[in-house]
Amino acid sequence: MIRRRPNLQGRLVRLHLLVLCAMTALLVGVQTAQLYGEARERLGERALTASRIVAKLPIVIGGAEQGAQNAALNAQVNVLRQEAGADFIVVGNRQGIRLAHPVPERLGKPMEGGDNEQPLAGQEVVSVARGSLGLSVRGKVPIWEGGLPGSRVVGVVSTGYLMPQVWHLVTSALISLLPWFVLALALGTVGAVWAARRLRAEILNLEPEQIAALARQQRAVLAALREGVLAVDGGGLVTLSSDRAVTLLGGQSAPAPLATLWPELALLTGSGPVPRAQNLELTMRGQPVLVNLEPLEGGGFVAGFRDRAEALALAEELTHARGFVDVLRAQTHEYQNRLHVLSGLLQLGRGEEALRVLNAEIHADAQFRQLLRDVQVPRLVALLAGKRERAQELGIDFQITEGSHLGPHWERHADTLVSAVGNFTENAFEALAGQPGLVTVTIGEDPDGMQVEVEDSGPGVPAALHATLFERGASSKGEGRGYGLHGVAARVQGLGGTLRHTRRGPLTVFQLSLPQPSPHRPALHPSEVNA
Repeated sequence: MIRRRPNLQGRLVRLHLLVLCAMTALLVGVQTAQLYGEARERLGERALTASRIVAKLPIVIGGAEQGAQNAALNAQVNVLRQEAGADFIVVGNRQGIRLAHPVPERLGKPMEGGDNEQPLAGQEVVSVARGSLGLSVRGKVPIWEGGLPGSRVVGVVSTGYLMPQVWHLVTSALISLLPWFVLALALGTVGAVWAARRLRAEILNLEPEQIAALARQQRAVLAALREGVLAVDGGGLVTLSSDRAVTLLGGQSAPAPLATLWPELALLTGSGPVPRAQNLELTMRGQPVLVNLEPLEGGGFVAGFRDRAEALALAEELTHARGFVDVLRAQTHEYQNRLHVLSGLLQLGRGEEALRVLNAEIHADAQFRQLLRDVQVPRLVALLAGKRERAQELGIDFQITEGSHLGPHWERHADTLVSAVGNFTENAFEALAGQPGLVTVTIGEDPDGMQVEVEDSGPGVPAALHATLFERGASSKGEGRGYGLHGVAARVQGLGGTLRHTRRGPLTVFQLSLPQPSPHRPALHPSEVNA
């Protein structure tokens, strides 16, 4: 059977009680030692006082001077012992022979304990020694001849209290303190329970094992993210950074002030609460990045950021995929229409007319392929063929200028060309808005580089967008648009090329120019192009 481990509250209460009990035991020990010392000192003073009184009695002085046993002396001393509450009062002569003792059989025998040296030298002393009755606290004073201090010492008086009486006093004192110890323990227990509940509430009722598991999961998630992540507290201190963030920050990691790691972000978020924001364009170490901000309860925020070039490359790949899907759909739809026409003609017995339609399609395809025979970039040719099908579906006249040509060495920039021509032609189709029109593509190259022009007979770019057409989000088609041309411009500028748009009579013209690629320069991956 698996024994379940106590929860956090139970463990904290147990630990607190253990510490409290240990502290209580330590205090009891200290108090016991203090009480023992006080009890011994108090009994010693009582014993010394009783011995002084006895030493001044005439019968005691006379008996000590004679140095012989005296029954009356012993009886008188024992009466005084009972009145003083002492365990014993012993009177001895100059030689230390007992003249008075609680036990008659021990009269006439030497005093025990070895502490008569100072009293017989004329000094009062309090000592702890073991005599015939056991270990005791003793107060000893000298007996002076004639009762005159400073004269000759003729004997000694020893009054004592056995050690059990000392411990009895200590025990009585501790018993009187016991309720306070119990009260302290009870209050400590209540405080421990309260503190444990407060702590558990502060950590969202999670157990330490759960917190540790969450921390391990958090580290794993941060390590798996391709985005950089920074957690910043309300004071502007970066408290957490992912591995990707450390890489983009040049090896700097948390904890560190945000103003040191990323001054631009610190300036942006330095005044007041940080609002939620997405795709903010900032720079980090001179590199453009896109930043998402998420405020935290109680102050601070989390910033997620990624290389803008990588984001643009991904967006372009998605755009290409969507474009190819549209092309395939258009081709499928168009070919289905043609097959339906041919099927209908054959069913009506008009074979010759069906043959003429088929020959016309074959001739048109052959003519289109002939126009593209000198364009030796296969992906660009495939795109244009698909756009032709798309144009036929929309009822648009799509043409390739005769004489268009492009050498095979431009294949290294095929991604950029496909992205640019795909965006130009799709924008041209949308500009015609489903109305019949003309779209013409011209492709050429010369010793300085290559050029692509896409003309359409649409209404043209609104005047308000002329200055910002290639900026991010610039579009007349509503929110969420305006990223295609911006991405194309970033890639073209990375290759040293240019994009332009103009009106040529009734036609809108988009132009792309790229310089000749270096024969030793490898083609750039989209993620390597910085805007």
